[in-house]
Amino acid sequence: MKGRPEVARGGTRAVTSLQNERVKLIRSLHMRKVRRETGLFLAEGASVLVAARDAGWKPRMLVFLSGAAAGIQRELLDWAQGAGAECLEVSEAVLGKLAARDNPQTMLGVFEQCWSRAPAPDSVPDHYVWVGLETIRDPGNLGTIIRTVDAVGASGVSLIGNCVDPYSREAVRASMGSVFNVPLSRMTVAECLAWMARWPGDIAGTHLGAREDFRARGYRTPTLLLMGSEGPGLSPELSAACTRLVRIPMAGRLDSLNLAVAAALMLYEIRSERLRL
Repeated sequence: MKGRPEVARGGTRAVTSLQNERVKLIRSLHMRKVRRETGLFLAEGASVLVAARDAGWKPRMLVFLSGAAAGIQRELLDWAQGAGAECLEVSEAVLGKLAARDNPQTMLGVFEQCWSRAPAPDSVPDHYVWVGLETIRDPGNLGTIIRTVDAVGASGVSLIGNCVDPYSREAVRASMGSVFNVPLSRMTVAECLAWMARWPGDIAGTHLGAREDFRARGYRTPTLLLMGSEGPGLSPELSAACTRLVRIPMAGRLDSLNLAVAAALMLYEIRSERLRL
């Protein structure tokens, strides 16, 4: 296995060549294989970087368009320099190869990924709401769910089985910076089943075959919400281990919602008592 690359700490320098080693590294972070090997990921845009700063993260590198460091960009550059990050002032041509093609940003940050452990069931606080997502594949859905978890004050997300990478460019962007606020963990289905067996509150799974309306009655805390990918849904193994299966009723011709929309409905219902104005 390849070792993780050394990234210089501190300093600001101008970069105009696409052959620069730092530029090559940043460009390669769109590949999951490279993100896995390096433990790094890319976050784009001042608003997302502000979220990282406010959450206490420190960048390894900061990339900004030459002449664009004013206002909030200046504040972020000062923050990155104070954190000892390597700051690269790049030309439009270089930035065009690093930023997303749609709605490109003038400032990018490179960060180390942060993976947490799911809470131990025998010591999980009563107020916790944790989300488990099984084999979800759409980065936009995952990023949006992470954003909703942040919005309702839920406690974290566990990715179960072979899921999309939450540190992909698309997922980070869809999270609107919430990826810096929400603890993320990973587990296999077998690990999840062992964890669920000790969970002290409700384990609510969404399922098309369920008979219970998701609004029928309150959820026993701490609450674990399990959702599967669009189409297949939760696996039979995880469905059978839930304390209750619920369904979001449909009045139209479709029988299911977009996963991120369904997750939002579930989370707002579960957290309804704590979200009253």
